[in-house]
Amino acid sequence: VQLQASGGGWVQAGGSLRLSCTASGGTSSVYRMGWFRQTPGKEREFVAAIRWGGVGTSYADSVRGRFTITKDSVKSTFYLQMNSLKAEDTAVYFCAATKWAGVARSSAAYDFWGQGTQVTVSS
Repeated sequence: VQLQASGGGWVQAGGSLRLSCTASGGTSSVYRMGWFRQTPGKEREFVAAIRWGGVGTSYADSVRGRFTITKDSVKSTFYLQMNSLKAEDTAVYFCAATKWAGVARSSAAYDFWGQGTQVTVSS
Protein backbone atom coordinates (compact mmCIF):
# COMPACT_ATOMS: atom_id res chain seq x y z
CA VAL A 1 0.00 0.00 0.00
CA GLN A 2 1.33 3.39 -1.00
CA LEU A 3 0.15 6.53 0.73
CA GLN A 4 0.35 10.11 -0.50
CA ALA A 5 -0.39 12.90 1.96
CA SER A 6 -1.23 16.48 1.07
CA GLY A 7 -2.87 19.58 2.47
CA GLY A 8 -0.41 20.91 5.00
CA GLY A 9 0.47 24.56 5.24
CA TRP A 10 0.55 27.61 7.42
CA VAL A 11 -2.43 28.95 9.32
CA GLN A 12 -3.09 31.33 12.17
CA ALA A 13 -4.25 30.02 15.51
CA GLY A 14 -7.98 29.38 15.46
CA GLY A 15 -7.94 28.57 11.77
CA SER A 16 -8.57 25.32 9.90
CA LEU A 17 -6.77 22.99 7.54
CA ARG A 18 -7.73 19.72 5.89
CA LEU A 19 -5.19 17.01 5.26
CA SER A 20 -5.75 14.31 2.67
CA CYS A 21 -4.12 10.93 2.23
CA THR A 22 -4.70 8.89 -0.91
CA ALA A 23 -3.97 5.18 -0.84
CA SER A 24 -3.11 2.87 -3.72
CA GLY A 25 -2.01 -0.70 -4.23
CA GLY A 26 -4.27 -3.07 -2.38
CA THR A 27 -6.47 -1.06 -0.08
CA SER A 28 -9.06 -3.83 0.11
CA SER A 29 -6.93 -5.57 2.72
CA VAL A 30 -6.41 -2.49 4.85
CA TYR A 31 -7.95 -2.65 8.31
CA ARG A 32 -7.29 0.83 9.63
CA MET A 33 -5.92 4.20 8.50
CA GLY A 34 -4.46 6.75 10.84
CA TRP A 35 -2.79 10.11 11.27
CA PHE A 36 0.25 10.73 13.43
CA ARG A 37 2.34 13.83 14.00
CA GLN A 38 5.90 14.52 15.01
CA THR A 39 7.94 17.50 16.17
CA PRO A 40 11.73 17.65 16.31
CA GLY A 41 13.21 15.61 19.11
CA LYS A 42 9.94 13.91 20.00
CA GLU A 43 8.40 10.56 19.19
CA ARG A 44 5.68 10.23 16.63
CA GLU A 45 2.34 10.95 18.31
CA PHE A 46 -1.04 9.44 17.56
CA VAL A 47 -3.67 11.89 16.32
CA ALA A 48 -6.63 9.95 14.92
CA ALA A 49 -7.58 6.66 13.28
CA ILE A 50 -10.48 5.22 11.30
CA ARG A 51 -11.54 1.72 10.40
CA TRP A 52 -11.23 1.32 6.65
CA GLY A 53 -13.66 -1.53 5.92
CA GLY A 54 -15.99 -0.86 8.80
CA VAL A 55 -17.02 1.87 11.18
CA GLY A 56 -15.20 3.36 14.11
CA THR A 57 -12.87 6.23 14.85
CA SER A 58 -10.53 7.15 17.66
CA TYR A 59 -8.83 10.38 18.64
CA ALA A 60 -6.05 11.61 20.87
CA ASP A 61 -7.40 13.55 23.82
CA SER A 62 -5.51 16.62 22.66
CA VAL A 63 -7.47 16.85 19.41
CA ARG A 64 -10.86 15.37 20.27
CA GLY A 65 -13.62 17.84 19.47
CA ARG A 66 -11.37 19.86 17.15
CA PHE A 67 -10.20 17.31 14.58
CA THR A 68 -12.34 14.93 12.53
CA ILE A 69 -11.14 11.93 10.56
CA THR A 70 -13.25 10.77 7.64
CA LYS A 71 -12.87 8.53 4.62
CA ASP A 72 -14.01 8.24 1.03
CA SER A 73 -13.62 4.59 0.11
CA VAL A 74 -14.49 5.20 -3.54
CA LYS A 75 -11.58 7.60 -3.84
CA SER A 76 -9.36 5.51 -1.53
CA THR A 77 -8.73 8.70 0.38
CA PHE A 78 -9.05 9.66 4.01
CA TYR A 79 -9.01 13.09 5.53
CA LEU A 80 -8.17 14.95 8.69
CA GLN A 81 -10.23 18.09 9.16
CA MET A 82 -8.45 20.26 11.70
CA ASN A 83 -10.39 23.13 13.26
CA SER A 84 -9.58 25.56 16.05
CA LEU A 85 -5.90 24.97 15.46
CA LYS A 86 -3.42 25.83 18.18
CA ALA A 87 0.28 26.58 18.07
CA GLU A 88 0.93 23.23 19.75
CA ASP A 89 -0.61 21.46 16.74
CA THR A 90 2.44 22.52 14.72
CA ALA A 91 4.14 19.35 13.50
CA VAL A 92 4.84 17.16 10.54
CA TYR A 93 1.76 15.04 9.99
CA PHE A 94 2.01 11.50 8.64
CA CYS A 95 -0.69 9.22 7.34
CA ALA A 96 -0.43 5.50 7.93
CA ALA A 97 -2.20 2.23 7.18
CA THR A 98 -2.31 -1.22 8.66
CA LYS A 99 -3.76 -4.55 7.62
CA TRP A 100 -3.97 -5.74 11.22
CA ALA A 101 -6.26 -5.03 14.14
CA GLY A 102 -3.51 -3.83 16.45
CA VAL A 103 -3.53 -0.94 18.88
CA ALA A 104 -4.83 2.03 16.89
CA ARG A 105 -2.82 4.53 18.91
CA SER A 106 0.55 2.81 18.48
CA SER A 107 2.74 3.76 15.54
CA ALA A 108 4.27 0.28 15.74
CA ALA A 109 0.91 -1.17 14.67
CA TYR A 110 1.06 0.48 11.25
CA ASP A 111 2.77 -1.14 8.29
CA PHE A 112 2.64 1.59 5.69
CA TRP A 113 3.47 5.27 5.91
CA GLY A 114 3.09 8.26 3.69
CA GLN A 115 5.52 11.12 3.47
CA GLY A 116 4.96 13.83 6.03
CA THR A 117 3.24 17.11 5.42
CA GLN A 118 4.13 20.16 7.47
CA VAL A 119 1.45 21.98 9.45
CA THR A 120 2.47 25.28 11.02
CA VAL A 121 0.11 27.18 13.29
CA SER A 122 1.10 30.72 14.13
CA SER A 123 -0.05 32.14 17.45
